[in-house]
Amino acid sequence: MPYQRIYLDESVLDAARARVRWVYREFPHVYVSISGGKDSTVILNLALDAAAELGRLPVPVLFLDQEAEWQHVIDHIRAVMADPRVSPRWLQVPFRLFNATSTSEPWLHCWEPGAQWIRPKEPGALTRNVYGTDRFKQMFAAFTRYHHPAAPVATLVGTRAEESPARGLALTTSETYRGVTWGITHDRARQHFAFCPIYDWTMSDVWKAIHDHGWPYTKLYDLMYQYGVPLKDMRVSNVHHETATRHLTYLQEIEPETWDTITRRIGGLQTVGQMREDFYGPRTLPPMFADWREYRDYLLAHLVTDPAMRAAFAHHFALHAKHYANDDDATRVELWKFEVQAILVNDFEGTKYRSFTVRHMTEDYRQRRDARRRAKGQATATTAETV
Repeated sequence: MPYQRIYLDESVLDAARARVRWVYREFPHVYVSISGGKDSTVILNLALDAAAELGRLPVPVLFLDQEAEWQHVIDHIRAVMADPRVSPRWLQVPFRLFNATSTSEPWLHCWEPGAQWIRPKEPGALTRNVYGTDRFKQMFAAFTRYHHPAAPVATLVGTRAEESPARGLALTTSETYRGVTWGITHDRARQHFAFCPIYDWTMSDVWKAIHDHGWPYTKLYDLMYQYGVPLKDMRVSNVHHETATRHLTYLQEIEPETWDTITRRIGGLQTVGQMREDFYGPRTLPPMFADWREYRDYLLAHLVTDPAMRAAFAHHFALHAKHYANDDDATRVELWKFEVQAILVNDFEGTKYRSFTVRHMTEDYRQRRDARRRAKGQATATTAETV
């Protein structure tokens, strides 16, 4: 079941401030992990206020630089790191990131030695990868484990439940630390955790707090707004992620110099920029295919050239088919369309599918599905069939 909001007399801002103070009182080492986006802007400023109140300044601020970043974001990060209340930890270490724009070049090897980087490294940045991993998600836990092998550490992050059903479930259903669910366990034995004090905030809460307090934020959001990008679709992280590739259609207009340097560095971006919405495939089934499953299989056989990646896709698709074997035709068609999209954005790790699965576990979806079945005279499935 998805989480449900319970409204209290306390504002989300007051609740978040109390949570941040609690984290500072519980842990001797507290980091703030930022991306340059609106949510981490809120977390940073809440932490700065709490640290000043509790005598814990300067605040160690961690930024894992993904190299293929918007220049407006980098300009904002530079301003943050220059704040005397901040102790900067700017990571520009070699690691690899998934590239959703190309099946022939599925990875960007960020800060690869000997490569022509998108921009120079920052003075004072941490540039040696001593952390034992080359993946983005594992880097944060590895960072605290390396620098604090024997001390408890908390990292404050801006993750919110509203952003996806999967995050909503993860942040509300199981204990992370001392009765708190709004956290992520990095290393329980070492007492290393990440906490999400604004997990229950809406996007409106985020922008209201920024506006009311005059907190500095990246002006990329203003440019996106002027361009007509819906608020819910604004993403300011790396430009080649599977959830960010649509921004490439106007990166070349908002930041033409960034576009020139990034397209020389990463394969596939030019294609997305030129094809725009057509890159994501047709909205209706191409007439030469009998159904979306046949179209999916054709793309898998002819577009995915790497055998290991093709095998990964096929493995995921087989699991999907088994999981939805007892579901109705409409759901299976929706699933095949989703898998077509996964191939086109090279999502062989299944990031998008996890959100698809959680969405189809909700009570609202089950009710709509069962209504379709009743209309066709089919028996409705039990909850256990879809979980």
